[in-house]
Amino acid sequence: MPSTFFGLNTAYTGLLASNAALNTTSNNIANVQTEGYSRQHVVQEAANALRVFQTYGCAGAGVETIAIERIRDDFYDQKYWDNNTKTGEYEMKAYYMKQIETYFEDNGVDSGFKTIFDDFMVEAMEELLKDPSSDSTKAQFVGKAGALAEYFNSLGGNLEALQKDINAEIKLKVDEINSLASEIATLNKQINVIELSGSKANELRDKRTLLLDELSKIVDIECMETPIYDANNPDRETGANRFLVKLAGGQVLVDTAEYTGLYCAARETYEKVHQSDIDGLYEVYWDNGEKLNIYNPLLGGELYGLVQLRDGNNGENFKGTIEDVDSVANTVTISVENGYLMDLNKSNLSDQGGIINLGNHLYYYDSWTYNRAADGSVTYTFQLSGEDKNGSKKIDSDRIGKEASTGKGLAYQGIPYYMNQMNEWIRTFSQHFNDILTSGYDINGDQGNMLFVGDKTTEDDQYDFPDAYRFDKDGAISVSDDDDSYYRLTAMNFNVFTPIANDANLLATRKNVSKIPGEVELEGVENVDLLKELKNLATDKEAMTFRGSSADEFLQCVLSDIALNANRANTFETNYTDIGKMIDNQRISISGVDEDEEAVNLVKYQNAYNLSSKMIQTLTEVYDRLILETGV
Repeated sequence: MPSTFFGLNTAYTGLLASNAALNTTSNNIANVQTEGYSRQHVVQEAANALRVFQTYGCAGAGVETIAIERIRDDFYDQKYWDNNTKTGEYEMKAYYMKQIETYFEDNGVDSGFKTIFDDFMVEAMEELLKDPSSDSTKAQFVGKAGALAEYFNSLGGNLEALQKDINAEIKLKVDEINSLASEIATLNKQINVIELSGSKANELRDKRTLLLDELSKIVDIECMETPIYDANNPDRETGANRFLVKLAGGQVLVDTAEYTGLYCAARETYEKVHQSDIDGLYEVYWDNGEKLNIYNPLLGGELYGLVQLRDGNNGENFKGTIEDVDSVANTVTISVENGYLMDLNKSNLSDQGGIINLGNHLYYYDSWTYNRAADGSVTYTFQLSGEDKNGSKKIDSDRIGKEASTGKGLAYQGIPYYMNQMNEWIRTFSQHFNDILTSGYDINGDQGNMLFVGDKTTEDDQYDFPDAYRFDKDGAISVSDDDDSYYRLTAMNFNVFTPIANDANLLATRKNVSKIPGEVELEGVENVDLLKELKNLATDKEAMTFRGSSADEFLQCVLSDIALNANRANTFETNYTDIGKMIDNQRISISGVDEDEEAVNLVKYQNAYNLSSKMIQTLTEVYDRLILETGV
């Protein structure tokens, strides 16, 4: 038979359980607006029944309050993190593509390419055609040419500055990853300390989830939590857990109370990938010195979006097949087939040395030479440095037939792509324009000079692009990366030939007519055939073509790329943001605090508390009667 006071103890357990439930409800209501807070509930179960050795068997012993746990669905958390990674990536793209679009914009208020190019090739040219002997019209024409060069200088400078900003933001994101990883590792330790005692660290777990929400926007993450078992009793859970946070590719960032940090290291000058890259672009490494593959599409998040913007080359990196190796000279010859490598005007290969992958073996190279055979086939010969990345001093013939590449073919149209588009147009237009000018004569009867050249960075001089380095002529030709070829002309050094800028009379305006072999007769001063040929260069695709369009359609070609990328980024950002809100609503429907539901719980647990109190009051009266009125 159970104790006389057995019922009182049973009612007391109900009172404790109801009180815990009321306190938990109070905590939920207090945190109804707290970001990241998960609704908590009391876990109860019937206490073990007691054998009373009666015909009815056992008597219930009340209720036990097992734990106060948060209500959370890990499935929705992982879905939210996966979507948040995409949102972060496209937010970065949308933000920076808007800036790039602004740089190229020609809205009639801020002069862009179309306005400046028309001023030069239409308005100034029309005035020159009216009076080609006029000093003022020639000076005006040269001035407009200078404005075109300044436009590209400014545009190139803006894109370089933007690449620098993006590079700096990559470092900030890496620092954020380290900061969040450190906080998560600290929380893991605190959670385990508390839960080893049998309690649940609900608030700390909510803080950790909020940090994971932030981290998932920067990089793609995968989280796993597994119980830790007693080493002496493999069937007993200790209450502690091992919590792992992995980045793309399964690389462990956080392992319970420990984390592996990341750091940024600037590339050396001789490690540039693209000719247009600024110095000091960051590579990301783990603390153990292993490089993080920032080009892995699985990396995701804001970090990957920034990398695509900074290094995106539309997949047009250098790549080919190793044809020959000279171990003595330490050179390697590589054949190429891609159109953007066959035409040196389209090349964005570094002119300051770099790293080349030869059959999955990394080597440093100091310089390269472009070679085109008479049959039109093209090879590049790279002069390798003394030592490669793996310590081998010389290249062996076993590399022949294997693939070769520099950098990564990042299939996104980032800053290197737009810089290269400008460089290609400038080189092609300048080459055709200069060809026409040098075929004519100035007012003094002297051979025409080039108008568009490039400024050298190391000296007060300009590239003059001799015919020996022309790679659009028929037949074999060889051009080194340091030769004065049009490859050396970029948006940053694009300029007008200084002597012509100082004296517009040096501008060729007339053609020559050969009537007798060996004799040259100049056209009349007012003959404008040469100028008409120059004007025709702007609109005639046969005279010059850029991506299948005429020279004056450069802006349309590039803006179409920018608009497409910007629109795609905005669309996906909006879509993933909306999906994120939907998933978050699903999370909140499970883990969020509902005021109406808590109000119902408040009444429910209050009634349960009152009933337990009433039960104790009733039993108290029974004990009074039993003790005071039945005693002898």
